[in-house]
Amino acid sequence: MIAGIVWFIAGFNVARLGILSYLEIEQQWYWYLLSVVIFTLFGLMFFRMSQKHTKRIMGYEEERQPFWRFFDLKAYIIMAVMMGGGIGLRAAGVFPNWFVAFFYSGLGCALALAGVLFIRNYIVTRSEYEKGTTV
Repeated sequence: MIAGIVWFIAGFNVARLGILSYLEIEQQWYWYLLSVVIFTLFGLMFFRMSQKHTKRIMGYEEERQPFWRFFDLKAYIIMAVMMGGGIGLRAAGVFPNWFVAFFYSGLGCALALAGVLFIRNYIVTRSEYEKGTTV
């Protein structure tokens, strides 16, 4: 559940930056198409990742885990590099608004969807756990 909330909030904030950038550029139809392409590419990657992390989390023997265990070390490193790089490059003005518009919109929506998937996985596995069945 925590993973879902974290990913959803992160996705919402990234998508918000993309949408705000859309408001500042001359909008062309192909920017929206590029947002869909980015969403699809990252969405597929995040879908597989959410399945992998859910399986890992469900594999823990203890029912209760510290909140930080929703990621493994590799995922934390990837997240730190992506966030640090994105924030740093955007703050340095490396990314023009048209790039932020299509890329951040697509990426943010994919991140938010990953959050929804994590929450769904939690609800489904919790329901099956309470019924006494295994996932």
